[in-house]
Amino acid sequence: MKNKKTIYIVSGASGHLGNTVVRKLLQKGETVRCLIMEAERPKALQGLECEVYSGDITKAWTLPAVFSGLGNKDIIVLHLASMISIGSKEDPRLTRTNVAGTGNMLDLARRYKVKRFLYCSSVHAIPEKKYNAPISEVDQFHADWVQGAYAKSKATATEKVLQAGREGLDVVVVHPSGIIGPNDFLDGRLVQVLLDFADRRLNTLVRGGYDMVDVRDVADGLIAAAEKGRSGETYILSNEIHSIRELCDIAAAYCGREPIRSLAPFKLVKLLAPLFELWGKLRKKRPLFTSYALYSLESNSNFSNKKARRELGFSTRPFEETVADTMAFLERNKRFHYQLKSLKAKARS
Repeated sequence: MKNKKTIYIVSGASGHLGNTVVRKLLQKGETVRCLIMEAERPKALQGLECEVYSGDITKAWTLPAVFSGLGNKDIIVLHLASMISIGSKEDPRLTRTNVAGTGNMLDLARRYKVKRFLYCSSVHAIPEKKYNAPISEVDQFHADWVQGAYAKSKATATEKVLQAGREGLDVVVVHPSGIIGPNDFLDGRLVQVLLDFADRRLNTLVRGGYDMVDVRDVADGLIAAAEKGRSGETYILSNEIHSIRELCDIAAAYCGREPIRSLAPFKLVKLLAPLFELWGKLRKKRPLFTSYALYSLESNSNFSNKKARRELGFSTRPFEETVADTMAFLERNKRFHYQLKSLKAKARS
C-alpha cells in the first residue's frame, strides 16, 4: 500500500515530460498536485485524477497555494517547469524562468520543509568533451562552461539547486537528453520534425544527430531518482545518438511517405541559419534550423547513463518503438493534415 502521507508537487505538469510523469505517478497510486501556467485544466491533464493549481514560477506570490493545506504530509517537489529554446540570441525570459523561477521554487521548498526537491536540468548544462569522449555526470556547473543561452540558463539553475543541497535541502538533479515520445500536446521540436515530414513540409535534411530518449523512460528514471536517488547527486537520463534522417526514415514506414534522400550541405545551412531564424520570427513560427540547433547536431552528445542504470535501474526502449508510438499518438489526436497510408504503430502505455 502506498504511503498516503506523501504528496508529489509537479511543476510544468502540462508539458510533454510533465504530463507523462503525472500519468506514471497516478499509475503508481501516488497523490499529485500539478502546477501549471494555464488558467484552466489543459488537454494534457484532462481525465487525470490530480489536483491542478495555476501559477507562474517567475511570480513568487502565485506559488504558495499549491503548497498549502498539506498538514504533516511529506512533500516531494518535481520541478520540471522550464523554458526551452534553441534560439541563438540571449532571451531574458530564459533567465527569469529557468534561473529566477527555480530560485522561487527552492524558496518555497525551504519554507514548507519539503522532503525532497528534484530538479529536471538538461544534458546541455554539462560541459561538452572533445573528441567524442563519453560525457558523464559532474558536480559543478557554470554558464561559462557551456554554449548557448538555454544551456547557460540551465547550468546556472542547476548550480543554484546543488548549492541549496550543500546548505541542507535534500536535492537530486536529473539531466535528460533530447526527449521524444507520445503525450506531447505542445509540439516539441522533434514532434515538429515528424509533423513536417508526414505533412510533406520537410523535404531536405542535414547531416548530424543527437541523443534521443523516450519521454516515458525519462519519466520512469526521474521518479526513480526522486524515490531512491542519492541526495546531492546528478543523473544523466539518455539513450543513443540518432540522426534526424534516421528519425524520418523510421517515420516513413508509418505514414507511407518515401524517405528523404536530399541532404543540404551543412556549411550552407549554417550560413543561412540566421536568415531561417529571422524568417521564423517574422512569421511567428519556430524555425527547425537555428545556429544553436545546428551546433547541437554536430556537437558531442555521447552521454553516459551508466550511473542512472546502476543506481536507479534506469532502462530505455528501442528507438523504433518510440517513433512508432509517437506517430500513433499524433494520428489519434488528428495532428496530421494528410491521412496516413500505412500506420503500423500501436499505442503502448
